Amino acid sequence: MPPHDLLPQSTWIIPSFVLRVEDLSHPGASIFFDCVKPKEALKLAVEASYTWLYTPLTAPTHVKTITLVLRPFDGVAYTFGTHETKEINFSLDWIKSSEARAQDEILGVLVHEVVHCYQYNAKDTCPGGLIEGIADFVRLHAGFAPPHWRPRAAEKWDAGYDATAYFLDWIERRCGEGTIRRLNGSMKDSKYGVELFEKVTGESVSSLYALYCEHLEQTRKIPHA
Repeated sequence: MPPHDLLPQSTWIIPSFVLRVEDLSHPGASIFFDCVKPKEALKLAVEASYTWLYTPLTAPTHVKTITLVLRPFDGVAYTFGTHETKEINFSLDWIKSSEARAQDEILGVLVHEVVHCYQYNAKDTCPGGLIEGIADFVRLHAGFAPPHWRPRAAEKWDAGYDATAYFLDWIERRCGEGTIRRLNGSMKDSKYGVELFEKVTGESVSSLYALYCEHLEQTRKIPHA
């Protein structure tokens, strides 16, 4: 999916950014600085979250500072913090292992993690699979899907990450642009329940997922030139 045109930077309130590198001698650090400018990369990630989850009138303004920590560890990245301050830890080992497509991978991971700084989580009751699926939905629409991502019928709709992201993308196309934005907004002040999908789309999430799986099956049967 090609990158979506983001709304102008002046439309959004951009937080302060802090960068901490714990091992400048690590090859991943050199790759990171060769591929991206940290401030611009984090701005892009914030703008992607705003563009796909909010409007200029609804965008949250509570995040004051995002700290990006680059350090060696197993895994990819994780985010935590308070209402106003967020910290993203990004693995230098992962960056090194992604050297062949480092720029897109760095930007894609930053988009995903910054979504976690801004998305609503139904007062901490939203299923983790949906949280991660929304983050990858934004990554997908920002144009940073890794080449191995494909729509697929997972065992359950909220399997998370790219599997759920493509399901959400299908809902967005079926129900109209802004559907996932409304789904996110519905989790601002309410606890999670599967009925949220029906309120936003007019259909239950189980019905939607059955239709999605049927769509995938039919697509596979269509001969390609």
